[in-house]
Amino acid sequence: MNYFSEQKFTKTDFTELDKADYENCVFTDINFSGQNLSDFKFSDCDFKDCDLSNAKIHQTAFRDVIFKNCKMIGLNFEDAHSFNISFKFEDCILDHSSFYQLDIRKTTFKNCSLKEVDFTEANLSNSFFDQSNLTDAVFDRTILDNANLKNAINFSIDPNKNQLKKTKFAKDNLSGLLDRLQIIID
Repeated sequence: MNYFSEQKFTKTDFTELDKADYENCVFTDINFSGQNLSDFKFSDCDFKDCDLSNAKIHQTAFRDVIFKNCKMIGLNFEDAHSFNISFKFEDCILDHSSFYQLDIRKTTFKNCSLKEVDFTEANLSNSFFDQSNLTDAVFDRTILDNANLKNAINFSIDPNKNQLKKTKFAKDNLSGLLDRLQIIID
């Protein structure tokens, strides 16, 4: 497999990228939408202004990867290589993506759209949902210990079906913990 280190890829067509191991690389304004990124390896890489919507990421390695202002609709992150998987998302659209059963502790979602994202059975301990929209996101048997949802909006989390030890919420967004009870909060 080819190896690329400390390179910048800008406005490159996907067909010009080799299936390879990329370390400390920066990808800017690249359209990966619907492409097959299976078995690629990304370590300490930055993706800026890229579209990865519906890309195939079977056994793709994401290790300390930062995504900024990326469109990532419909990604099945549970298909990625799970060993040391870690990333940070800032100003990204992750709608309809899935993190099913992933151990992604300490993940930051800053100013992200996470509409209808599946976090079922994921470990999100110590994760930070800063100014992120969680409309219809699924939390089922999810571990949210020490997670910070103080600035998250539109979430619905059933405390009886999820682990919430020392999870942080703001007083004005507690309704997301009670909406399943169908009570009215004024």
